[in-house]
Amino acid sequence: MIIDERLVQQVITPRPAESHKGTYGRTVLIGGNEQYGGAIIMSALATVNSGAGLTTVITAPKNHAPLHAHLPEAMCVDWHDKKMILSVLETADILLIGPGLGTTPESFDLLELILAHQTKKQWLIMDGSALTLFAKEQLELPYPKQTVFTPHQMEWQRLTSLAIADQTKEKNSMKQRELGTTVVLKSHQTTIYGQKMIYQNTIGSAAMATGGMGDTLAGTIAGFLAQFPKNDQTIAAAVYLHSYIGDQLAKSQYVVLPTQISQHLPQWMHHFSQKN
Repeated sequence: MIIDERLVQQVITPRPAESHKGTYGRTVLIGGNEQYGGAIIMSALATVNSGAGLTTVITAPKNHAPLHAHLPEAMCVDWHDKKMILSVLETADILLIGPGLGTTPESFDLLELILAHQTKKQWLIMDGSALTLFAKEQLELPYPKQTVFTPHQMEWQRLTSLAIADQTKEKNSMKQRELGTTVVLKSHQTTIYGQKMIYQNTIGSAAMATGGMGDTLAGTIAGFLAQFPKNDQTIAAAVYLHSYIGDQLAKSQYVVLPTQISQHLPQWMHHFSQKN
């Protein structure tokens, strides 16, 4: 199925007058070591700007001040503080792990902790370093159907042993069924291998080929799943809107930055919600 504006309009509905921050979901983002703190900050910017009600970031202490400077709306937790991490996880609706996480033993311990404490009511998005660790250590998912993988083609190769040249829709779909997760396979035209359907995103621009774009997409998916129906249509709408905004900005810009897409999310979500 080709993703189009009609699908986005179905997902992004006007907000009810009687609502509060809890109505729009609690997201917990895990990542950002001392070297790659920007990755989890970009994810958090996208999560908050796409409408998640409450967002907490579990990250290295070095990232707390930069996070608050960029996004005072987000809360943060020291990723060494296991007691606080477990407390935050209990109330989460959506978990996102991976942006800037790294592949150290400490990173692996965090991934294991998240997988061990995911509950039946929570959805998990795995991105970046988390996918590399998952593939390397051959871990198991507690709830595959409530898990979203967001690999680029090399990460997909690590997960499935499918060389990039062999990543056809048929073979990718077969691997997705084996994993049981929804797979957002990022490329110049991202494809979503869902539980019941394959969604093809045909928009997006070379202007978006900038570091951090995948972190922003993962955060957008988290924000969408926090407040809209938890299904593949919602994920497809997030992917489409991310590319759509990039295309709009590319009309007047040679390069589109991930943070610019986050800044424009509220405006374009309002645009599509008004078409309902």
